[in-house]
Formats: sequence, C-alpha cells, structure tokens
Amino acid sequence: MRRIAAASLALALFCGCAVGPNYQQPPVNAPDHFRDVPGPPEPAASLADLPWWEVFADPSLKALVDEAVGTNYDVRIAAWRVEQARARAGIARSEFFPQVATGGGWQRQQNSTFVAPGSHATFNSVSANINFGWELDLWGRIRRLNEAAKAEYLASEEARRGVLISLVAEVARNYFTLRELDEELVIAKNTVAAFQENVDLFERKLQEGAASALETSYSTAALSQVAAQVPELERRIEATENTLSLLLARNPSSIVRGPELAAQSLPPEIPAGVPSDLLQRRPDVREAEQQLVAANARIGVAVANFFPTISLTGLFGAVSPQVSNLFPAGQVWSFAAGLVAPVFQGGRLHSEYDVAYAQWAESKLFYEQTVTGAFAETTTVLYAREKLAASVAELEHTVGDYQEMVRLTNLRYSSGLSSYFEVIYAMQQLYPAEIALARVRLDLILDYVDIYRALGGGWTIPGPNWESPTTASTWVNPVEHP
Repeated sequence: MRRIAAASLALALFCGCAVGPNYQQPPVNAPDHFRDVPGPPEPAASLADLPWWEVFADPSLKALVDEAVGTNYDVRIAAWRVEQARARAGIARSEFFPQVATGGGWQRQQNSTFVAPGSHATFNSVSANINFGWELDLWGRIRRLNEAAKAEYLASEEARRGVLISLVAEVARNYFTLRELDEELVIAKNTVAAFQENVDLFERKLQEGAASALETSYSTAALSQVAAQVPELERRIEATENTLSLLLARNPSSIVRGPELAAQSLPPEIPAGVPSDLLQRRPDVREAEQQLVAANARIGVAVANFFPTISLTGLFGAVSPQVSNLFPAGQVWSFAAGLVAPVFQGGRLHSEYDVAYAQWAESKLFYEQTVTGAFAETTTVLYAREKLAASVAELEHTVGDYQEMVRLTNLRYSSGLSSYFEVIYAMQQLYPAEIALARVRLDLILDYVDIYRALGGGWTIPGPNWESPTTASTWVNPVEHP
C-alpha cells in the first residue's frame, strides 16, 4: 500500500499538467502623458503615493475620515466580502488533499435463510472504519480552481480598497460642500442685513416724505429675493450633515467644522506621475484584472472536465459481533483506484466551455474598458484643475470690483450725486458674484479630491486599516471575532 500511494503521489505531482491557457495580461495602449497636462517624461512621484492624512490638512476633516474608515457600513460589508472570498479560496485549496472521514455503526439483524440447527438467526454487528478519497489532479482541474479562487480573493481585496478610497473622497467632498454652504449662508445673511438697513432707511424717509414709494418697494423686493435663499441654504446644510452622518454610521447629528474654504491649503503643483502607473495604483483596474485572471483559470477548469477523473479510495476498519472483539479480530481494509471518463454528456461540457470562454471575453473587455476609463477620468480632473484655478482668480477680481462699486455708489448716494437705485444695483451684482466665487472655490477643492481618487490615492497604505497613525485601530478581524 505504501508503494502504491507513493507512486500515485509521484504521478500526480510530476506528471500532471494544468490544461487550458496560462494567464497573460492583455496589451494596454497606455499614453506617454496625460492629454493637455504638462508633466515629466520620466516616472515621477505622484500625489497618489501619499496617505490621505498627508493630503488633507483640515484637522476636522481628518477626524471625520478616521471615524468613517472604522465605522462606515460599506467598508465593513466589503471586509466581510473579503473574508467570504478568502474562505472560498480555502475550500478550493482543500481539494488538493485527501478527504478523510471516520464512521461507525451498530446493527442487529436476522437471517432466516437455511439456518443450521443450533445456530442463531439473530445477531449483532458492530463496525468502525476510516476511509479516504483523493482525486489525482493530473489535468490541473484543481489547480485551475485554486487559481480562480485566489484571483477572486485578490479581486475582493482590491474592491475593499476601492471602497476605502471612495469613502475618503466622499467624506471629503461632503465636508467641503458643507463648508461652502456655510459660506453661502454667511454671504446671504450679510446681504440680507445690508438690504434690511436700506429698507429701514427708506421706510423712515418715506414717512418723512423724503423718499418715494418706488424706492421703498424696490429695496423691499431686493431684500425678499435674497432672504428667500436663507431657508433653502439651511435645508441643504442639514441634508449634507445627515449625509455625512450616514457615512460615519451615525444617527443624524451636527458636524464639527474646520477652516473656511479660502483658508484650506492646496499645493501649488500636483504631481500626477506617468499614466501607466495607474495600472498598479487604481484599485478598480487591479480588481478588473484579477477578475480576468479568475475567468482565464475557469477556462482551464472547463477544458479539464473533458479528461478522465482518476481517484484513489481506501478504507481501514473492523466488523465484529461484539465491541470487545472489534479491533483484535475483525479488521478489514481496502484500497482502490477509479477512473471516470465522460463519453456522452449531450453537449453539456462543450456548453460549459463556451460559457467560460464568453465570461473570459467579457472580463477582458471590461478590463480594457476600466483601463481606458481610468486614463480618461484622470486626464479630465487634472486638466480641470488649471481651468478652475483660473476661474477662481477671475472671480476674485470680479468680487473685488463689485465691492468697490458698492462702496463708491454709497458714497455718491450720501453726497447726493446718484440715486439709491445705483446702490441697490451694485449690491445685487455683488451677491451672485460672491456666491459664484464660493462655488468655484468648492469646485477647485473637489477637483483636488477627485484627482487623489482618480490617481488611486492611498495605494501605499499597508494592511486593512486606513486610519491615520494618530488614531487607535478599530478594525476587527471577522475571523478572530465571529
């Protein structure tokens, strides 16, 4: 038996071959540089090389992201999906080994056929045995199954990292949006206060006969138009706070704020690196490639199903009428090899191969689409940064000019050189300009967040826990803590 087992093992390990295609990464036409974005021709450092806590300087935002990566529902769901894929890989790996089982039984039976005189037709039977079964992986079916399971596990890990970078970006986007809405609310309330002073002034003058009803109505209408924006802004602030609370897995609550948008620090230059590095950095690209690896391996499984399956089985045990004599007297054993080869399956094996090949072709196209989309998305956000910065600069000049216009028209009105319609007109021009400046500043900061996500930011952060070094880890291993 030892010689037979050794020969079978040698045959399985040294003579077996894994049928089906070996994985090869599809050729990718990576551009040398991002379109209309200046950059070094050689590989360079990238913003994506930094962990998120070195990218965002706002301490309030850092605290929110720290809380989110430890409590967010999507992150915890993704972690459990990784554990599921890891367990499935363990199931596939178990097929490399013999499947050993033990059993036993007791039986009382009667034999009424040709019973000899003086014999007992009714008797007990006690059995105990250990049996095993082992499929020899001659064609690599089990190896391809393991290859597919490992790739799916790695894909789930990349999906988890994708959830993390998306979460960081989503928290940052909502936080900066909240700060911009706060700024809009301040602008609206200040404008309302200024218009209210005008209304009070005109009402006093109207009562004294020094102002017309037209001027009073005009100033009142201007006040109401801006005042109507205040409750709408307060509604949007409340909704944004609730969205952030959900990202933090909290019940709706207020959010602690940090510096204003204008005080947020942004680097003057953002290194992007070379486009081909996106293939190694972006989790969605890496996930798509691992799914392609798994689909490629499943083709090998489908090919191996055309070949015979060779299995070894064995049994060692004992059968006896009495438990006391079970092992001394009733030992039995057996060892066998079996072969099962498909002859006629009604086209099932060919259809299974066609399914596997079609899934591989789909995965290949999805991988190519993901890569192309990554280049397009990254180019878009990098190009937008320069244009948004130019818009901010122009609107800052615009707001400054309108502020000066309001000051001068007030002086002219106080000196009796102009009517108050000019003052109201100037104020009505200043308010939307200030709102536009706040929104473009937000767009610039959000583009900065989008650049970090598009470049695959955080890819160098080791391990499953993305919390900053100053925060104690709250991540729980699902395997250790069921």
